[in-house]
Amino acid sequence: MKRLLVLLALLVIAGIIGVFVPWHGDAPSINAVGDPERGEYVLAMGGCVACHTDAKNGGALLAGGRALATPFGVFYSSNITPDPEAGIGGWTTGDFVRAMRQGLSPDGQHYYPAFPYPSYAKMTEQDLVDLKAYLDTVEPIGTQVEPHDIGFPFNIRQSLVGWKLLFFDDSPFEPDPGQSDLWNRGAYLVRGPGHCGECHTPRNLLGGPDESRYLAGNPVGAEGKATPNITPHDTGIADWSENDIAFSLESGLTPDYDSFGAGMGEVVKDGTSKLTSEDREAIAAFLISLTPIESAAPSASSTED
Repeated sequence: MKRLLVLLALLVIAGIIGVFVPWHGDAPSINAVGDPERGEYVLAMGGCVACHTDAKNGGALLAGGRALATPFGVFYSSNITPDPEAGIGGWTTGDFVRAMRQGLSPDGQHYYPAFPYPSYAKMTEQDLVDLKAYLDTVEPIGTQVEPHDIGFPFNIRQSLVGWKLLFFDDSPFEPDPGQSDLWNRGAYLVRGPGHCGECHTPRNLLGGPDESRYLAGNPVGAEGKATPNITPHDTGIADWSENDIAFSLESGLTPDYDSFGAGMGEVVKDGTSKLTSEDREAIAAFLISLTPIESAAPSASSTED
């Protein structure tokens, strides 16, 4: 409790400072030209369809509105179609890149980290430019998304300045020269667009990730459901081969042919199944190389929704 009070105090202090000392400038000017076809592939890398489409309620592609229940309240995914009012049709490429890398809206509002910009900050500029080029080609949908339903003090958006100071690392992805190209590609996909750590890493009482337990499972994951340990520990994927992992990312089936639960099933359907076999192999090579960490979360073979 004492630690929580200290963290809350830091959030408040940082938020107050942020009111009087703006810590962001204008959106960057981006001159690179995007490739929509490649951007559609980046969409799959990021698993954007599953979160930004309210498929359960018949929502249009990428029109947002999907509810995400968390310990802090319910967040609703944004409309990322090119509608100029309800979506991102009025955004420049620089606005989009800044949102993805800094968690800031075009008018400088801070985004909640339910939008996984801490991972997207690792993405290359060209990947983001290509993604924006593709999003500009989808059907504009004028669906207005309802506001987040979150409680005090987390509904004070300026407190996100404090959260970012405590937990947000916006440094770009740096390849490890001591590893293979395949491993580095996997590390980029997992840490960046795939944002695997956002669900599979446990969080503290303020929603900050416990990086010492990266990918070791989260007892209270997305929508209140536990997410499994995906490190090569006995409580994780120690008995999975690289081929097993790549197969699961393509098929949505575990090595013993059980199906993944609903959440990961969507990730496979709308994301990893659309990747090249080389990219799935790269993800497998990276995951199998991680330091094994014990976890109380359910195993990756769990089929619970």
